[in-house]
Amino acid sequence: KPVDHLFASTLFLPYLKKLKLKNLTIASPDMGGSKRAYAYSKALSSDVVICYKQRAKANKISHMELIGEVTDRNVVLVDDMVDTAGTLTKAADLMMERGALSVRAITTHGLLSGNAYERIENSKLQELIITDSIPIEPKSEKVKVLSCADLFADVMHRVHHNTSIASKFIM
Repeated sequence: KPVDHLFASTLFLPYLKKLKLKNLTIASPDMGGSKRAYAYSKALSSDVVICYKQRAKANKISHMELIGEVTDRNVVLVDDMVDTAGTLTKAADLMMERGALSVRAITTHGLLSGNAYERIENSKLQELIITDSIPIEPKSEKVKVLSCADLFADVMHRVHHNTSIASKFIM
């Protein structure tokens, strides 16, 4: 049988729209996430910036640059997963140094391993919004968890009753 991948954008986009951020810019923390960032920017009618990182060795960023402008912008970093939060916090700090008004991050899967919470707390990241696709108890006021339960329940109900799930694919 065919499989449909569900996307957290159906949770994140309404949350972001409620924030009513002026001068919004969507950012990708790396080149690989640029397609995802462009999809969000299209849905939110915003600009896009991309982080370009160079690694000295595996899991060690030696240098990070921005492709695009963040001065006087409210930035939302978009990623699929956050593990140690090294890349996200480094990107947030760089964007604030470059004149961003605020930096938030949305990531579908929050592993938050190692010293991730310490990094988040000590960074310029204003908020990290994750789903509960991986059960977690946030150990930081900066971490906001959005539940996937209603999304999963609605999709299962629709599939069971043979109705369309197209509305669950914003991107």
